[in-house]
Amino acid sequence: MRRETGLIIALDETDPAKALKTAKAVSGMVDAIKINWPLVLSAGPNMITQLSEFSDVICDFKVADIPNTVRLIVEGAVSRKASGVIVHVFTGEDSLREAVKAAGKADIFAVTEMSHPGGAEFTALHAEEMAELGVRCGVAGFIAPATRPERVQAIRSMIGDLKILSPGVGAQGGSAASAISAGADYVIVGRTIYGAKDPAREAAVIRDEIKPFL
Repeated sequence: MRRETGLIIALDETDPAKALKTAKAVSGMVDAIKINWPLVLSAGPNMITQLSEFSDVICDFKVADIPNTVRLIVEGAVSRKASGVIVHVFTGEDSLREAVKAAGKADIFAVTEMSHPGGAEFTALHAEEMAELGVRCGVAGFIAPATRPERVQAIRSMIGDLKILSPGVGAQGGSAASAISAGADYVIVGRTIYGAKDPAREAAVIRDEIKPFL
């Protein structure tokens, strides 16, 4: 995945036409498009392929299942031109290794902790353990919360040069500049961009905010 702007849009639209319009508008200002179940359920899995025409696509499916099911989900996403898939770690080493194997040349990103307040209740308590397991299993990078930059810094100290994608900027209160300064490679921004009247302008503002820290 390229790293030119350090910005990833979380395209949690449910209107397929608007999703494609937004993706086209911001394609020159984001390094990737992250999609989740809301868009896939409303538009169908072929939306992955359609969006890949504008940018790399990361499927934020937060896969958490037995190894065979993990394999089927990851293979399905990658076959539709996903560049990366986000998975949970708490399912254990066998499931995580299967995700990495199934991804082939695509990237697997492992969640260390969630960015919402509830993320501090459970996932944060085991974030370091999950980061260690992810490194051992060969993931490409990790999800660490922009809402808690000190946690980004902690994960960075453990994983070397592996990627950190940091969600929670904007609507959840996280700061893009703080996340990048703490060690994130990319910030993930959703509603602030796709919910704006001019998504391209909002993306440009965040791109310019983090540019000095890249």
